[in-house]
Amino acid sequence: MSLLVVGSMAFDSIRSPFGEVEKVVGGSATYFSLAASYLAPVRLVSVVGMDFPQEVIRMLGSRSIDTRGLVVKEGKTFHWKGYYEYDLNTAHTVTTELNVFRDFEPVLPEEYRDTPYVFLGNIAPSLQQDILRQVRRPKLVALDTMNYWIESSPGPLREVVGKVDILVVNEGEIRMLTGEYNLVKAARKIMGWGPSRVVIKRGEYGVLHLSDDAMFAAPAYPLEKIFDPTGAGDSFAGGFMGYLASRGDSEITEMDFRLATMYGSAIASYTVEAFSTEKLQNLTAEDISERLGSFLALTEFRI
Repeated sequence: MSLLVVGSMAFDSIRSPFGEVEKVVGGSATYFSLAASYLAPVRLVSVVGMDFPQEVIRMLGSRSIDTRGLVVKEGKTFHWKGYYEYDLNTAHTVTTELNVFRDFEPVLPEEYRDTPYVFLGNIAPSLQQDILRQVRRPKLVALDTMNYWIESSPGPLREVVGKVDILVVNEGEIRMLTGEYNLVKAARKIMGWGPSRVVIKRGEYGVLHLSDDAMFAAPAYPLEKIFDPTGAGDSFAGGFMGYLASRGDSEITEMDFRLATMYGSAIASYTVEAFSTEKLQNLTAEDISERLGSFLALTEFRI
């Protein structure tokens, strides 16, 4: 079944201990769409400026990504510049230039409004609310956010969180959002607001996935080469939601959610092996299957 994503497309300028790049393609919706497209058809809603490469838009459209919801406006594309030190879990922002993204007011094409699976990227909570008003009876809705919205729009963010099925967030953000240091307590608090599940991205420590009656922890895959963690969380979310959307009309079981977590982890583990979307663009089904097998071997044990 189709999967709708609303989020940012951007240029990133990144420095890490392993290299530096200027104005490469990035953005939450870009990473998410590429990751999800290996598993389910994607409907992409975002905005870019006239400077965004047409060949990238064509590349997205050549996959199972519908780009009719992508608006190209006069002006410049959103640009983020930052760096990582050896603690690759923490991105340090140097500059954020919103450009055309500043006035982003997403309007869904009519054919997008019945999309059964919906992912609200880390845009303003007011825009996330607006998207929820535009979709009709989705089967499952997940939401991501970031520290900026937690600090600047706590009321609207809590309101929209209460209307979705799954919150996908990193560990620093859920602590900030709830005021709870313990991640299990923080997730329980979020579920008290409305969502039935919370998926906590923990960087090099993996993922913690909680529901009312289950808990699942997935490790991060130990890689020998890591260039750039930018987009890893969005790639995880794309793989996670892509797998769930691939289940179609079937009832989604607890095991499906666990498999979705592992698909997201497997795809995200490739993202960090190169700058920008380079690695993510060139995966094969065999690559993903191989990494899933490696995860299985990594965690298998008997008593």
